[in-house]
Amino acid sequence: MADTQQADTKAERTAARLAHRIGSFSKAHGGAEGQVAYLGQRGARIVLVGEDGAWGDIVAPSYAVAEKAVERSGITVHEAFDGELAAKVKTGRYEWSRMAGIQLGGPSNR
Repeated sequence: MADTQQADTKAERTAARLAHRIGSFSKAHGGAEGQVAYLGQRGARIVLVGEDGAWGDIVAPSYAVAEKAVERSGITVHEAFDGELAAKVKTGRYEWSRMAGIQLGGPSNR
Protein backbone atom coordinates (compact mmCIF):
# COMPACT_ATOMS: atom_id res chain seq x y z
CA MET A 1 0.00 0.00 0.00
CA ALA A 2 2.87 2.38 0.74
CA ASP A 3 4.26 1.77 -2.76
CA THR A 4 0.91 2.76 -4.27
CA GLN A 5 0.78 5.95 -2.22
CA GLN A 6 4.36 6.76 -3.19
CA ALA A 7 3.57 6.20 -6.88
CA ASP A 8 0.44 8.38 -6.61
CA THR A 9 2.43 11.15 -4.93
CA LYS A 10 5.11 10.98 -7.63
CA ALA A 11 2.44 11.10 -10.37
CA GLU A 12 0.84 14.15 -8.72
CA ARG A 13 4.19 15.95 -8.53
CA THR A 14 4.93 15.12 -12.16
CA ALA A 15 1.49 16.36 -13.25
CA ALA A 16 2.03 19.59 -11.29
CA ARG A 17 5.43 20.17 -12.95
CA LEU A 18 3.96 19.52 -16.41
CA ALA A 19 0.99 21.79 -15.68
CA HIS A 20 3.44 24.54 -14.71
CA ARG A 21 5.33 24.11 -18.01
CA ILE A 22 2.04 24.15 -19.94
CA GLY A 23 0.99 27.30 -18.08
CA SER A 24 4.31 28.97 -18.88
CA PHE A 25 3.90 28.13 -22.57
CA SER A 26 0.34 29.44 -22.53
CA LYS A 27 1.36 32.68 -20.84
CA ALA A 28 4.23 33.23 -23.28
CA HIS A 29 2.00 32.70 -26.33
CA GLY A 30 -1.21 34.51 -25.40
CA GLY A 31 -3.04 31.34 -24.40
CA ALA A 32 -2.85 27.76 -25.58
CA GLU A 33 -4.83 24.73 -26.61
CA GLY A 34 -3.64 21.16 -26.72
CA GLN A 35 -4.15 17.54 -27.56
CA VAL A 36 -2.99 14.43 -25.69
CA ALA A 37 -1.71 11.51 -27.79
CA TYR A 38 -0.98 8.05 -26.41
CA LEU A 39 2.61 6.90 -27.09
CA GLY A 40 2.36 3.36 -25.75
CA GLN A 41 4.75 2.35 -22.99
CA ARG A 42 6.60 5.66 -23.38
CA GLY A 43 3.60 7.57 -22.05
CA ALA A 44 1.71 10.37 -23.74
CA ARG A 45 2.58 13.46 -25.75
CA ILE A 46 0.90 16.75 -24.96
CA VAL A 47 0.95 18.87 -28.12
CA LEU A 48 0.49 22.57 -27.41
CA VAL A 49 -0.53 25.32 -29.83
CA GLY A 50 -0.31 28.93 -28.69
CA GLU A 51 -2.75 31.63 -29.74
CA ASP A 52 0.12 33.17 -31.70
CA GLY A 53 0.61 29.97 -33.72
CA ALA A 54 3.71 28.76 -31.84
CA TRP A 55 3.69 25.07 -31.03
CA GLY A 56 5.56 22.55 -28.97
CA ASP A 57 5.13 19.34 -27.08
CA ILE A 58 5.80 17.75 -23.72
CA VAL A 59 6.01 14.03 -23.02
CA ALA A 60 4.37 12.69 -19.87
CA PRO A 61 5.21 9.28 -18.38
CA SER A 62 1.59 8.10 -18.73
CA TYR A 63 -1.69 9.12 -20.33
CA ALA A 64 -3.23 9.59 -16.87
CA VAL A 65 -0.48 12.01 -15.82
CA ALA A 66 -0.87 13.92 -19.10
CA GLU A 67 -4.62 14.23 -18.53
CA LYS A 68 -4.06 15.52 -14.98
CA ALA A 69 -1.50 18.03 -16.23
CA VAL A 70 -3.73 19.54 -18.93
CA GLU A 71 -6.66 19.60 -16.51
CA ARG A 72 -4.59 21.46 -13.91
CA SER A 73 -3.26 23.90 -16.49
CA GLY A 74 -6.76 24.90 -17.58
CA ILE A 75 -6.10 24.81 -21.34
CA THR A 76 -8.69 23.66 -23.85
CA VAL A 77 -7.98 20.06 -24.88
CA HIS A 78 -9.00 18.66 -28.26
CA GLU A 79 -9.72 15.01 -29.02
CA ALA A 80 -7.60 15.04 -32.18
CA PHE A 81 -4.93 17.21 -33.75
CA ASP A 82 -6.87 18.22 -36.82
CA GLY A 83 -9.19 20.86 -38.17
CA GLU A 84 -9.34 24.04 -36.12
CA LEU A 85 -6.38 23.18 -33.88
CA ALA A 86 -4.04 22.20 -36.71
CA ALA A 87 -5.00 25.33 -38.67
CA LYS A 88 -3.69 27.50 -35.81
CA VAL A 89 -0.12 26.18 -36.12
CA LYS A 90 2.26 28.55 -37.86
CA THR A 91 5.36 26.99 -39.33
CA GLY A 92 8.42 28.86 -40.41
CA ARG A 93 11.24 28.35 -42.83
CA TYR A 94 13.03 25.98 -40.47
CA GLU A 95 10.11 23.55 -40.21
CA TRP A 96 9.52 23.55 -43.96
CA SER A 97 13.18 22.92 -44.74
CA ARG A 98 13.33 20.12 -42.17
CA MET A 99 10.19 18.44 -43.45
CA ALA A 100 11.29 18.69 -47.08
CA GLY A 101 14.88 17.82 -46.24
CA ILE A 102 13.92 14.59 -44.52
CA GLN A 103 11.85 13.46 -47.49
CA LEU A 104 13.80 14.91 -50.39
CA GLY A 105 17.42 14.36 -49.45
CA GLY A 106 18.00 17.72 -47.76
CA PRO A 107 19.97 18.23 -44.56
CA SER A 108 20.05 15.19 -42.30
CA ASN A 109 18.85 15.10 -38.70
CA ARG A 110 22.46 15.00 -37.52
